[in-house]
Amino acid sequence: MPKVHPVKMSDISKHLEKAEKYLQKGKHEDALEEYLQVLDEQPSNQGVRQTAAELCVSLGRTSDAATMFGQIFDSQCSIGDNARAVITYKKLVRVGKPSLQQMLQFAHIQERTNRKEALEAYVNLGSEYRTAGKLSDLLEVYRRISSLDPSIENYAQEGDLAAELDDPKTAAVSFVQAGILVEKSGGDASEWYEKAYHYDPTNPGAAFGHGHALLLRGEAEEAVTILEPLANYPSSPIEAREAYARALLLAGHLEKAEPVVWKLYEFDSRKLDDILELIGDYVDLQKTDNALRLTKKLEEQMSKTGRRREFVQIMQEMLEQKSPSIEFLYYMVELYNSNNREHDYCHTLLRLFELHYAAGEFLRAGDCLDRAAEVDPYEPGHTNRIEMLRGKLEDNRFNAIANRFGSVIKVEQQGGQSSNNNNISTHAASDNETTVLEDLILQSEIFMQYSMRSKAVERLERIHKLFPHEEERNEKLRSLYNNAGFFPQYSDHPSAQQMVVAPVTRGVDQQPAPPIPNAVAAENSVDNISRVTEITRNIYRQGNVKAVLFASVNDIGRHWNSSRCVAGLCSPGKPPSAALEYCAPGIPQSDVAAIVKLIGVLHPLAVAMGMVSISNARSAHELAPVHDVIETLGIESLLAVPLSEGDEQAGILILQQCTPRLWGQTDVVVLRTIADQMVLAVHNARLRSLVKNLAVTEEKSGLLKRSSYLDVLLSEVKRALQANAPVTLMLVEIGKAAGLIRDVGEAAVDSVLQQVGQVVQAHLRQNDVPVRYDLTQIAIVLSDTNDKNAFFVADKLRKVLGGTKIPGRDQALPISIGIAEAVMNPHYDPVDVVTEVINRLESALEAAKASGGNKSHSIAPAFLTAAAGD
Repeated sequence: MPKVHPVKMSDISKHLEKAEKYLQKGKHEDALEEYLQVLDEQPSNQGVRQTAAELCVSLGRTSDAATMFGQIFDSQCSIGDNARAVITYKKLVRVGKPSLQQMLQFAHIQERTNRKEALEAYVNLGSEYRTAGKLSDLLEVYRRISSLDPSIENYAQEGDLAAELDDPKTAAVSFVQAGILVEKSGGDASEWYEKAYHYDPTNPGAAFGHGHALLLRGEAEEAVTILEPLANYPSSPIEAREAYARALLLAGHLEKAEPVVWKLYEFDSRKLDDILELIGDYVDLQKTDNALRLTKKLEEQMSKTGRRREFVQIMQEMLEQKSPSIEFLYYMVELYNSNNREHDYCHTLLRLFELHYAAGEFLRAGDCLDRAAEVDPYEPGHTNRIEMLRGKLEDNRFNAIANRFGSVIKVEQQGGQSSNNNNISTHAASDNETTVLEDLILQSEIFMQYSMRSKAVERLERIHKLFPHEEERNEKLRSLYNNAGFFPQYSDHPSAQQMVVAPVTRGVDQQPAPPIPNAVAAENSVDNISRVTEITRNIYRQGNVKAVLFASVNDIGRHWNSSRCVAGLCSPGKPPSAALEYCAPGIPQSDVAAIVKLIGVLHPLAVAMGMVSISNARSAHELAPVHDVIETLGIESLLAVPLSEGDEQAGILILQQCTPRLWGQTDVVVLRTIADQMVLAVHNARLRSLVKNLAVTEEKSGLLKRSSYLDVLLSEVKRALQANAPVTLMLVEIGKAAGLIRDVGEAAVDSVLQQVGQVVQAHLRQNDVPVRYDLTQIAIVLSDTNDKNAFFVADKLRKVLGGTKIPGRDQALPISIGIAEAVMNPHYDPVDVVTEVINRLESALEAAKASGGNKSHSIAPAFLTAAAGD
């Protein structure tokens, strides 16, 4: 092995000394030779090489200088001395041509310090690669150029070269980037995305861009084909799924779009518009089952998040622009009804009326009109609607519907009319008999539905007395008898026709009304007194002043067989602030001006005399100022009773008869009693409304705050004491507060209770008042309800709240309910009643929880329990 002889530093020093002397003497050639000898002996001495290169430049030996600068550049790059390498490269460029590798190395260095020079270097290098035919290297250079200068032209040349080199994936990436830049500049990038998709259909950007471009051009079917693989990929971007959903909707693939749209909505609730659009498309295509399924799913989801009211509103707004099917409208009817949106409820029923009528389904049209009139009998157009049904419904059904409006239009006689007055009276009697019978049957059915059998039997006994043997030809009544366990026993009874007084219809010459049989008169006298409690209880159940007046005139007018019954609220000398009228079958409704005039004359008379009873209204001098009204309305006799409370005058109650009638003393006494109760009911309705308006409610749940609890309860107890009606409290606890707060936090528990509050409100009557009692407790004031019927309410709430869960938990929360009926004793102070029932209510809840939870428990008053034990 040859020996390596170390370089003697003394020799190198001698060469360097000679070189310096030669330079001082201006002998550059000799100095260069000395430097070259040093480099021969010590090639790594870059300082000497630098000096030698500079001497070569001065001597015009550019080739040698270029070689040396190149060597110096390579050495500096290898040790990472980039700053000196850049200086050396620029010297190299001035005296010679760098190699391709050196050009690439310089460009890499400048990327970090001088992008402009780097870009210029890459461009020059690209030209060299193109000349040399090194296309693969050129593609890499184009990549570097695009990264330094991301322009459409640079990406385009990169993509074209990649395509030329049969590299479709790179080409697709480049064309996608070009398309993105075109989009950002506001141009049409569809050509670039299509080109990219052509080279690589698996590129997500290419697929999304091309599919979206097709979607914008309206080519939805092609867009679906392109976007489907991308959207169904587990980690697909949200934008791709949105575009795919939009394509499916535009292409009409609604069933396929539904799961995609729903997942997007679950991910981001702001995507609600897509759900509504899908529902709207289902509705437009009459795919009712799909529309209902998705709508109910959305209702459930929004209810869970406390947005039920918003859901009802957006559905109402959407359907205003649509023509939904009959089945969908029935769903909306129930939705509006459960959310107490009476106006929308009536409006939708009237839409159903029109649809059923157009389809020739007159019976169903009548049912819809009947339900709408039950809520608002004064909706404009009802008169025209009932006229549309004339002759298309069975007579009795027609009268029953028309009677809702307080003015029933006479049903045309089937098979021709007879000029014989007796025949007319007989037919009118039959109509009235059927109407009374249907009313009693309906009341019995309602009482049976709410498990109030005793009241139902009371109505059935009246049917038995007034309409003996009716069950033999009326299957509905026979079934009702069986369900109530009522078995009529017969002896000798007058016929039903003898027991019904025929109302007289104006416009026909009348015979005097036949006398009422003594048996019927006795029945009516007893019935008048027994109905006072029933009528007053009914009017006390009403939630507002209008409803009180409506219930009053209808109950009083029907019971007294009056032609008309008018109730008006007014102060002496002032026109009425509110007035409602009941009209018997065949009696036309009065116009507003006539009612105002009549009240204006009769009210001061009734106040001055205590009551007004006139058997011959046409010749009564007291009624001279309204003689034209008397003639127009065909009033023969009337009875007017003032509505007053102490010295305060509140209004008047007027019974009108279109036939001569003598008003008995019993009538006056009973009507005065009812009039007093009407005044109290009106005051209570106003007070209840005021309390609700003044009480502070929680914004999200809609429940009254606990600060209003005692005021509301005290007001309700006072009302119930006056009306001799029951009041029951219910305390509902959802889960256990302490454990829930510990596990999920108070905010999560409060959010769940807000949703529960909305559900509870939607499933209570208008007169029931729910209050936020505690973090996990809701108190409910149930008016006109005893503790037995409160258990039915509790069962109903369990059903609707049974699936209540804390987010993140699979197990439903237990629901414990305490129930306590207030002691309604007129000798007790209302404050004491409230205090006692609240304490008993909380004890009942504790007992329900102690018995294992998820149960309902009621506790009777202590003194009642003791009495029962004695």
